[in-house]
Amino acid sequence: MSLTKHKNQRVAVLLDVQNMYHSAKALYKKRVNFKEVLKTAVSGRQLIRAVGYVIRTETGEEKSFFDALEKIGIELKVKDLQVYSGGMKKADWDVGLTIDAVRLASSLIDAIVLVTGDGDFVPLVEYLKGKGQQVEVMAFGKSTSAKLREVADDFLDLSENTKKFLI
Repeated sequence: MSLTKHKNQRVAVLLDVQNMYHSAKALYKKRVNFKEVLKTAVSGRQLIRAVGYVIRTETGEEKSFFDALEKIGIELKVKDLQVYSGGMKKADWDVGLTIDAVRLASSLIDAIVLVTGDGDFVPLVEYLKGKGQQVEVMAFGKSTSAKLREVADDFLDLSENTKKFLI
């Protein structure tokens, strides 16, 4: 699938940073080159907002990583890692990313690029498309929900150019 992307399109890029980080680590034992991901997501169009959803741990070791994301123009939404009494840990931004996508789609955005392979976003994509929004997905094909790929207007498999999208 390939869409026509023109320079006058206004685009928002929403990055599920944890999903992408863990996919790259599990599949390739490497890190995501978020600068290249963002550049490719925008594709010469007008970037209105780029938002990365991240989790802060107790140790704070990710601070330099967060600083690097902000330096390339990604606005961060940060949530603390939840640790439960039994030791279970929870860290996800699905609801926050979904609410932001719905809000952005009702403003002056022509396209939303979701950088995630998480199938939990299928209902979001279906909703946005139902409202006439163009929805593109970028992720590593091997760890992307088949249904998410299917419902998106466009899917870019980052695995097809690992030299560009991985560090």
